[in-house]
Formats: sequence, structure tokens, C-alpha cells
Amino acid sequence: MLEQLFELIPDAMIVVDREGRIVRANSHAERLFGYPAGDLEGLSIEALMPVEMRDRHSRHRAEYMAHPRVRPMGDASLSLIGQRLDGGQFPVEISLGPIRTPDDMQYLALVRDVSESQRVRQALVRARYDALAARIGQVAMASGNDSDVIDMLPEQLVQALQAEAAAVILVTPDRAHARVVATHGIESRQLERFVRRPQRDTAVWRALANDQPVIVESLGHDEPDGWPQPMSGQASSVAVMPMSDRERPIGALIVMAQDTRRFSHDAMHLLRMTASLLTTSIQRRHTEEQLAHAQRLDAIGQLTGGVAHDFNNLLTVISGNLQLLEAREDLPPGAKGLIASASRATSRGADLTAKLLAFARRQRLSPQALEPEVLLAEMASMLRRTLGETIRIAVECQQPIANVFADSTLLDSALVNLALNARDAMPRGGEVTLSARECRIGSAGHDAEPGPGHYVMFSVGDTGCGMDPATLAHAVEPFFTTKKSGNGLGLSMVYGFIKQSGGYMHIDSRPSHGTRVEIYLPVATGSSRSAETSSASAPLEADGGKTVLVVEDEDEVRTIAEAFLHSLGYRVVSAGNAAEALQRLRETPSISLLFSDVRLGEGMDGYELARAACAMRPGLAVLMTSGYDENSVSPGEQHGFELMRKPYRRDELAAALKRCAGSRA
Repeated sequence: MLEQLFELIPDAMIVVDREGRIVRANSHAERLFGYPAGDLEGLSIEALMPVEMRDRHSRHRAEYMAHPRVRPMGDASLSLIGQRLDGGQFPVEISLGPIRTPDDMQYLALVRDVSESQRVRQALVRARYDALAARIGQVAMASGNDSDVIDMLPEQLVQALQAEAAAVILVTPDRAHARVVATHGIESRQLERFVRRPQRDTAVWRALANDQPVIVESLGHDEPDGWPQPMSGQASSVAVMPMSDRERPIGALIVMAQDTRRFSHDAMHLLRMTASLLTTSIQRRHTEEQLAHAQRLDAIGQLTGGVAHDFNNLLTVISGNLQLLEAREDLPPGAKGLIASASRATSRGADLTAKLLAFARRQRLSPQALEPEVLLAEMASMLRRTLGETIRIAVECQQPIANVFADSTLLDSALVNLALNARDAMPRGGEVTLSARECRIGSAGHDAEPGPGHYVMFSVGDTGCGMDPATLAHAVEPFFTTKKSGNGLGLSMVYGFIKQSGGYMHIDSRPSHGTRVEIYLPVATGSSRSAETSSASAPLEADGGKTVLVVEDEDEVRTIAEAFLHSLGYRVVSAGNAAEALQRLRETPSISLLFSDVRLGEGMDGYELARAACAMRPGLAVLMTSGYDENSVSPGEQHGFELMRKPYRRDELAAALKRCAGSRA
């Protein structure tokens, strides 16, 4: 009866002894493995599998025989590869059970060829993977930003791979840190702490550094410091798939599974394809956003620069008339107070145009070497007094750190603006973190910003409400603000200052996750020179009797200049354009000073006029003025003439003319 059962069961049946030798096999087993009748008996069971698997199977067999138990068919951990007598290989599943005989313990194995069922399973798995790839592509094409793809990806990966948790991380522009941007099945904060910890020899950073996927098959052994665990259970294996953009790491996909050795070739192929799709989406969106952002800001910069110029001309007229009124002795009672109030308003207007010029990158900079550690320490001390008791200030400064080359006043102002924005984003209190570190951007990076170079990176981070993508897209535009009060120029001024200083600004913000603003400024080198021009005070008395040629295309502004010069004791000759000015020079030999606006409408500008006038009249003193600044007319060209920005005061004009005349004496 038992003999008949042994042959009737449709699966291959093999009985082995304690040594792993086959003591009995049915005809199904002989046919399955391609052996003649009776030739299986006496063989080692390892002879029925590929050579490379035999040692490992022998160890597993010894462990099983030491603690025998019934293992049913279908246990994924018992999937093996069988090998026929002719060398052909095929996938099998086995069921094991101990058999006690009068003489000894033996072990029964039922073996089933699962070639067809495995192909079906693989087809189903690949169909699931293809469906995920299609969904990613659809979302990427239909969405207006990367966050939609990133947000949906972890959950989709968990479902497709039947894993416990998944996450997307992105690398910061300086490649020194990584941040978790989306998760499913695991706490974002726990994974963030693991990814950002100082120790860099982890699977995540190995994958990023080598641009190669890393599989951790046993978390307890390969990662002694311990990964954070999923919320739903224990993870035994992790796969990290890096994302790179022209050999520059930009992030990684992380998937955590409950089973060991879970990530098959097909699973890794899915992760590689997904990483490639996400990288392509990020690249495309980043390029589109950079182009649109640059075009928009350039257009706004040109507009604001032009508005500032025209507004400064108006302020020059208003301020000039107020100063002339103030100098009169026949003013009625109370008039001086009204004039002073109006003068303060013009000063505020001048400050406003200065901020617009800062955004348009047309302000005058005086860069010098600054110590970041000292700057942050002083800044933190001041902010603790300014921001209030509900705001905690933390300072993180890498040691040692190189000096930064920047305008001290404007850098202080930029950091204060960022800190005030951080405070406003935390109405119930929170923490502002000021940090600085030195970083080098290599030529491997393809992004125009930040370009290759040696930088000091300052950052101001908060734990506030954060910004959504729509708000973030307009954050640095002038007059854009989400506050109930304020002119919306703080962040735009910071942006303009950083760009004009040869740096780069990056804003990382998500709703409910706070905001982190990073500003990259060049490191001071031995050849760095301050661009600051001398502004030493000079006597305010005019050189009485000298003749000044005033060139200004705006009639009312020219009238103010003439009135100032007359009140200072100068003789005045006026012109409305460059051609008329050169004619006045030829006609009036007594002219010894040229005071000209930079922008003169059609024909030559003020600098071209000055060069032509100096060629015609060597030794002629020249003073320029503009509603822009010296960098606004001919960027990078050294004109060699002092420039005074509008609106100017009469005493400033007197001192500037005195300096110019002295330098030509």
C-alpha cells in the first residue's frame, strides 16, 4: 500500500538519510531530474542542484536535521533551483518532513517543478511594476511640479514591492546633507535623524557616494547603529537606489522589507527605472523653473530698476525744493516742522528705491573679508534681544571655516531679514537655527547655480509654518508678501544682494515643515579687494567763482542742481544733452567742473560725454550722478569718475565737487 502511494503521488518524492544520501526516490523524481531508474539512490541530495548552491544547501540541511520539523510546500524561503543530469536547471519548491524508522531518522522531501507557475508569478509582478512606471509617467506629465510625483511615490513603491516602508530623500545643493521629502510606512522624523547623522558610512551615503544601489540584507548585522523601523512591523532588509544627475547625486529611493533577501533582480530593476523617471522629472521641472524664474526676475529687475531711476529723479526734485525752502529766512511759523516731516518722507522714499535697486542688482557694494564665526556670534546675540523670549536661537558653525568675501552691512541686513521672516512664520514661538559652513562645488555639477567654486554657506532655518509651492515660486519677487503688513522687499533685497555678490540663494520650504534659506557667498582669497570707494569727508565750502557745467535731461532736476550750485557760490552753465554740453564746453573756456547725469536720453550717455569732455579739456574735473548706481550703466567697466546717487543733499554735492576739483588740481 505504501509502495503504491509512493508512486501515485504526482510530485517527486525523495527520502534521504542523516548523511544527506538518497535512500529512495519515486519514478516522478527520476523523470523530473532526468535519471535512469534506480540511479538516484546513493547520490548526495546536493547533486540535484547547481554547484554554486551546494555548500550553502549543505549547511541549511545540517541546521534542519538538528531541529527537524514539517515545512509545507510554498514556503518562499525554500524556493530552490534544481539541476537535471544533463545540466539543465529549473525552479522547484519543496516540502520537508522527518520520518522515524526502526533503525534511524530519515527525511522526506516532496519536490515540485514550478517553472510555469513561477513564470506566471513573474509576469504578474512585472505587470504590477509596469503599471507603477506608467502611473509615475502620467503624474509627471500632468503635474506642474515635482512634489506631486514625490508625494505619491513611497506609497506606490510599498504596494508594488509588497514592502513595509518607502521614502524619497534629496541631497542639498552643497551635497553635504540629505533631507527626507516623502515617506510611507515610517516616521519621517526618525528617518531624517538617521540620514542626517554625522556618521557618513551608512547604506544611504555609500549609495550616494558611489552612485550604485546598496542592499542591506540583514539590518541587525550590516548596520550596527540601527535603522529606524517601519510603523507596521520589523524590517529585515533595505534597498537604497541612488538618483544622480550627470554624475552628481541628487537623492535616493529607500525601500524597507520584512523578509531578508527580498530585493530580486526585477525589484531592483523597478527601483532603478523609478529613480530614473523621478530624476528626469526633477531635471525637467528644475530646468523649466530656473528658466522661467530667471526670465521673470530679469524682467522685474529691469522694471524695478527703471522705476527706481525715475522715482529718484522725482525725489531729487522734492528733496531739493525742500532744502531750498529750509534755507530761507522768511518762513512762517511752523513751516520748518512741515519741511522736516516732508524731508523724512523723501528719505524713506530713497530707502525704498535703494531696496528696489538691491533686487535689480544695481546697488554699490563694499565687499571685504569677514569672519563667519564672529558674524554669527554677534548676530545671535543681537537676535536674542530682538526676536523675543518665545524664539530660541541656535548657532551651528563648522570649525575651522574660511573668511567670506561680502559687504558687511548688507550681509548683516540679509541675515536679519531672514531671521525676522523666520520669527513671523512662528507666531507661537519656535527655534531659529543660524549656521555656516565651508563648501566646495566641483565642476561635476552642471547647475549654473551655484557654479563651481569655493563658498561659505550661511543658512537660517525655522520650525514655522513653511510655504506651499505657489508661495515659494514668488517668494523673492519685490512687493510679494503673505504678511498683513510690510512692503515685501526684504527677501527680494536679500536675493539681489546675494546675486550681485557672485553667490546663490536656495530656499527649502514645505507646509508644516518650516523653512530653510541657504545663501552661498564666495570665500575671501588673498587677492580679494574691497570695492569700497573713499568717502572721506571734505570741507563743505565751495570753490567760489568756479564754473560748473550741469548736464541733465530732466528740466526740473536740472533746475534743482542749478539752484544748489548757485547757493554754493558757483557760476553755472546748463545743458540738456551731450551734444549741447560739448557745444557749451567749446563756447565757455572758464568751465572747470562737469556735473552730469549718467542717463541723458538719446545720443551719448554721461560717461561717454565725460570721456569726450576730458579729451577736449584735459584737467576737467568730473562728477557723475544717477538714479541707478555705478554698476547699472556699463557693468564691469571702470570709468574712473566719482558717482553720487540721487536723491542727493546740497552738502553732499558740495563735498563731492570739492573732492573732484581737488583730485584734478
